[in-house]
Amino acid sequence: MDQKLLHIIPPEEDDGGIDFIAILQHLWKGRKTVILCTCIFFVLGLVAAITMKRTYTVSTTLVPQMNARSSSFSSLAALAGFDLGTSSLNNSDLSPLVYPHVLKSASLQLDLLYTPYHFEKVDTAISFYNYQRDYNKPSVFLTNVKKYTIGLPRFLMGQLNKVNAPKDTTWQNISSEELSHKDGGMKPILLTEEEAIYAKMLASSMSLTVDKKEGYLTLAVKGSEPLQTAEMAIRVLELLQSEITKFRTEKAEHQLQYIQARYDEVKAEMELYQNQLAGIRDRSQQVLTTRSRIEQDRVQTKFAVASSTFAELAKQLEAAKMQVKRDTPTITVVQPITVPRNPSNSRARKLIVWTFLGIVLGCGIVLGKEYLPKLKELFKKKEERAL
Repeated sequence: MDQKLLHIIPPEEDDGGIDFIAILQHLWKGRKTVILCTCIFFVLGLVAAITMKRTYTVSTTLVPQMNARSSSFSSLAALAGFDLGTSSLNNSDLSPLVYPHVLKSASLQLDLLYTPYHFEKVDTAISFYNYQRDYNKPSVFLTNVKKYTIGLPRFLMGQLNKVNAPKDTTWQNISSEELSHKDGGMKPILLTEEEAIYAKMLASSMSLTVDKKEGYLTLAVKGSEPLQTAEMAIRVLELLQSEITKFRTEKAEHQLQYIQARYDEVKAEMELYQNQLAGIRDRSQQVLTTRSRIEQDRVQTKFAVASSTFAELAKQLEAAKMQVKRDTPTITVVQPITVPRNPSNSRARKLIVWTFLGIVLGCGIVLGKEYLPKLKELFKKKEERAL
C-alpha cells in the first residue's frame, strides 16, 4: 500500500474525510504500546475488582402529601412551568426541592450514625459507628495493595492536605457541653474525626431526587449488607418525615403552646374565683349582709370574666390543635422498602471498564505520537500564512 496513506493529507488536498486505514496502520505499528497499557490497566482493574466492597441499593418512591392550601404537587408543577390553578407556597411551607438538603444535615447524619442496625458479623443490633470502628476492618494486605496502586493519587493528596492542615487543633478537644449556651440557645454541632469520616460515608451513600414534572421523590440508600441497608432506608425515611414535620408545624406548635399555657392560667384563675364564690355563699346562707353581698358581686364579676375568657381560649385551643394536625405533612410510600437480594455493583463490570480505559489510553498515546507533531506543524503554517 502507498506510504502516503501514513501521513496526514495536506490542507490543499483535504477532502473532509478521515483516513481510517492510515489510523489502523499506525495502531498496528504501535501495538506493543497498546498491549502494554491494556495489560497495566487490566492488572489495576483486577486489583480494583478484588478490593471492591459489595454494595446493595435500596430505592423507594415517595409522594409528599400536604394540606390543600399548598400541595407539593402544585408547587413542583409550578417549578416545571405548569399552572394548576392553586396558590403559591406559603412562607411556612417547605418546598420538596429542599428535601435533599435536609437529608444531608449534620443532625440527621448523627442520628443515623448511632441508630442500631443488624449486621451479619454481629449477633445483635449495633450502631453504624460502632460497627465501622470495631468490626469493619479490611485486610491489611488488600488495603496496602489498593493504597499503593489505584489509590495512590488519593493517598498523595491526603498526605499533602495533612501538611497544609493547621497545626493548632486544641479546639477539637472541646466537649459538646462546653459549647452549650447558658440560656439554652443554639450551639454548633461538633463532630469527632471518626464521626466526621463516617458521617461523610453516610452522606455519600444516600440520595434524594425530585421529579418536578411528575411530582414524586426517589430515595436511594446504599449499604454494605442487604438487611442493614433496608433498615437504614427506613430510618432515613422516618427522620426525613420528622424533620419536615418539625419545620412545617413549628409556628403552629408555638401558637399551641402559648394558648395551652394561657388556657391553664385562666382555668386555675376561674376555679379560684369559683371556690371563693362558693365560700361566700356558704357563709351567708343564714344572714346576707351588705359586705358579703358586695364581696359576692365582686367575685361573681371576676368569675364571669374568667369563665368567658376560658370558654374563648378553649375554642382557640381546639383550633390550634386542628391547625397542627392540618400542617403536619405525610409522605406516602408508593414503592415499599424491600431487602435487596443482589448487589448493585459488579466486579466484572469494573474490570471491563479499567481494561477499556487501558485500550483507549494506549491508542491515544500511539496516535498522539504520530499526529501531534504534524498538527503542530499545520497550525504553525497557518499562523505564518496569517502573518
